Amino acid sequence: MSGIASLVPEKLLYDGKTIPAIGMGTFGSDHYTADQVAEAVRGGIQAGYRLFDCAACYGNEDKIGLVFEQAMKDGLVTREELFITTKVWNDMHGQGDVLLSCAKSLRDLKLDYVDLFFVHWPFPNYHAPFCDGDSRNPDSRPFSVEEFMTTWRQCERLVDMGLARYIGMSNMTIPKLEAVLPLCRIKPAAIEMELHPCFQQQELFDYCVNRGIQPIGYCPMGSPSRPERDKAEGDFVDMEMPEVMEIAKAHGVHPALICLKWAVQRGQIPIPFSVKEPQYTGNLACITQDPLTPEEMERLKHVDKNNRLVKGQVFLWEGAKGWEDLWDMDGTITK
Repeated sequence: MSGIASLVPEKLLYDGKTIPAIGMGTFGSDHYTADQVAEAVRGGIQAGYRLFDCAACYGNEDKIGLVFEQAMKDGLVTREELFITTKVWNDMHGQGDVLLSCAKSLRDLKLDYVDLFFVHWPFPNYHAPFCDGDSRNPDSRPFSVEEFMTTWRQCERLVDMGLARYIGMSNMTIPKLEAVLPLCRIKPAAIEMELHPCFQQQELFDYCVNRGIQPIGYCPMGSPSRPERDKAEGDFVDMEMPEVMEIAKAHGVHPALICLKWAVQRGQIPIPFSVKEPQYTGNLACITQDPLTPEEMERLKHVDKNNRLVKGQVFLWEGAKGWEDLWDMDGTITK
């Protein structure tokens, strides 16, 4: 490994193996085509990214797979140097469906195995891609430990079969983790969650770290290009917070890069997304140089506004009061 890829720090997983401390997201939201995202992945490999966060529901794994295949064929990177994640979508939680989902992702991504396979959301509440924020599926239902473990047992089989090196969970809460972790034969290596300066989820973050589970943070800059359905009045803009802007000025960089430096130094793995070469190369380079001072890190702790941006309201079930029910706000699993 040469160039900037060799300078990117790594994090230890529970078995002592490593994962890059920053990755490239591939969710093009509603704004970018599969071809544009794949082209960014091509540029990302050339820039030195080795961790790529994919998902079945993003609708672009077949295009990204062609990029991985060509990059390896051209000698730009070996399979062993890449760390590739994907996720099972909510409509594929049923018995036998997880293997089908993984098989399709592997075929699309042109891989024999993925490094980390996530359960994307902890319930089978399906909504169609690009639906609006008021969409509801009448078949949606609250979280069920039994249903989740049916899905997780299939993920464990993926590890047994060599189709996934690790498995993980996403969009979980402490009450849900308390319910399912004691039942897991293979524990999650990572949990993907929304993490940015205005939404630090300190309790959940600490809960994972204390159990040897690596937090991976999506929306690391506050995701200004997230879908319209995920935008709400009163949301804070991380990059416009005075503390972030002042620290950015002191370092002579864009405020977005302060969000990434903070994320890596705090201990989560951010997975920023951009199709613009100056942005994705800058995102990667910024974490290899000019770290934030302990005083700046302490200052950024106080930027937290508990401002969840991806509220998940499209997954609500009949009888749910609001998006808060998805996140077990009172400390118990909401039924």
